[in-house]
Amino acid sequence: MKTKRQISALSGSLLLLFALTVINFTGCKKDDDIKPAPDLPPQASMVMDFSDFAEADTTFLKSTDTYHNWGWAATNVLVWNTVITVHLAIPVAAFYESFNHEGVYDPNTGEWVWSYNFMAGGVIHSASLHASLSGDDINWKMYISKDNAYSNFLWYYGTTNLSNTKAVWHMSENPQHPNELILIEYEKNTQTTLEQIKYTNIKTSSPGYGGYIEYGQRGDQDFDAFYKIYVIEQDHLTNIEWSRSMKDGRVRDEIHFGDFDWRCWDTDLQDITCP
Repeated sequence: MKTKRQISALSGSLLLLFALTVINFTGCKKDDDIKPAPDLPPQASMVMDFSDFAEADTTFLKSTDTYHNWGWAATNVLVWNTVITVHLAIPVAAFYESFNHEGVYDPNTGEWVWSYNFMAGGVIHSASLHASLSGDDINWKMYISKDNAYSNFLWYYGTTNLSNTKAVWHMSENPQHPNELILIEYEKNTQTTLEQIKYTNIKTSSPGYGGYIEYGQRGDQDFDAFYKIYVIEQDHLTNIEWSRSMKDGRVRDEIHFGDFDWRCWDTDLQDITCP
């Protein structure tokens, strides 16, 4: 039979073991709570660069014919730039703002969440960006709210790889028309220096369903940037290539020009005969 002293010692040992177990369990849970968030996808994975055609200086314009080649390229780019600016201004603003905040891990859902307010169209909105791991991929969901208008609208969702060299985004039109509008596909090849992003119209009720614009950068050619713009209603493809540094370039459009030849412009955006 154990003495009172032995029983007391045994009880003390059990209490110590229990205390250490609780401390260890609590410590593990705390580590889970502070799991570092994955890197946010690069802005180039969602937002296409339209700047070389949106901000070109034509104040020295002498005649409409002088800048026809560049002008036709710019006109085609402007159509898509307008679509993106009108329909995606709010989710893009929410995406940009996410880079100013830190994701917090929620052990109950296994997700990281970025929660913050942002301005769009002069109005305050709130965003909740969620990320979760799925093998070698990260799944993303962006919920956006606006006071007295809509709450937790899933404006876009998508998947990126861990190296952030591939991304696929599904963009909805708006809370009043929650159908999917644009599919965004992004890929960056670090070996060939080719980086490209493609917007495709996936609104099934739209006559332009299946049309697309693709933008790319490649560091190994004189014309190191390009667009491919396809208007599905007319089976109409426009190819545009130009130098991002020098601004000279060329456009090929069989329907518009009546042949499959390139039409060129110089560093002042004026028409020239292609070399």
